[in-house]
Amino acid sequence: MPSGNVPNTIAPSANKSNGATRLWLRGLLQSRVCLLPTWRGWAFLLLLASFFVFVLGRQLCAFLSINDPIPGGVLVVEGWVPPYGAREALAEFHRHPYLGIYVTGEPIEEDNPYIGFRNYADFTVAKMTQMGAPAESLHAVPGPFVGKDRTYSMAATLKKRLEADGVSTAKINVVSIGPHSRRSRLLYQLAFGPHSQIGMMGIPDREFDSSHWWKSSAGVRTVVGETIAYLYARFIFRPPSP
Repeated sequence: MPSGNVPNTIAPSANKSNGATRLWLRGLLQSRVCLLPTWRGWAFLLLLASFFVFVLGRQLCAFLSINDPIPGGVLVVEGWVPPYGAREALAEFHRHPYLGIYVTGEPIEEDNPYIGFRNYADFTVAKMTQMGAPAESLHAVPGPFVGKDRTYSMAATLKKRLEADGVSTAKINVVSIGPHSRRSRLLYQLAFGPHSQIGMMGIPDREFDSSHWWKSSAGVRTVVGETIAYLYARFIFRPPSP
């Protein structure tokens, strides 16, 4: 047998520990060394997450309550708005020239005390008439009952009505309330398409202080609910096929 150094040609066993990896069950499983936070690390991560939630959360209501009007064209009032929202819409109508005021709305629930109006569009038109809105400029656009995606359904119904009446859809200025405003504009943009400019008048919600919304149950319910609804509309909702 030759003497001297003989090179080692035998590969190390794959089943034995090799650094941080070890194979089990004939290579079907492996174990690795990984880093996990200590209790100090978890405390730091929790503190960091709380900071971001606090900073971003303070601005959440302002983000949802967009106010970006485009005067002119068609003034749209969401029929569910409270009286102060209808008054703001009427004041806007007197400030700028509009083709008319179109009020959307779904059917009113059977146990609602205003069931005599049949739908929120007729109800809000009646309110605005009492406020002094010119009858020839007011148009009720009632929509069908839908179990979900009501805002989009109302916007699609309005588009069909305007097209049937021969009214230009180049400019649509929508009046809504507080944190619902950003979602409304998004859904109107989806319903009307890229050839229409969608403005939004976000009237501040008087049920809570928007700058400290987390201090009241009404603010928490509204802002958290509208955040979830906006994320759904932005990332999950898809308009139905025509």
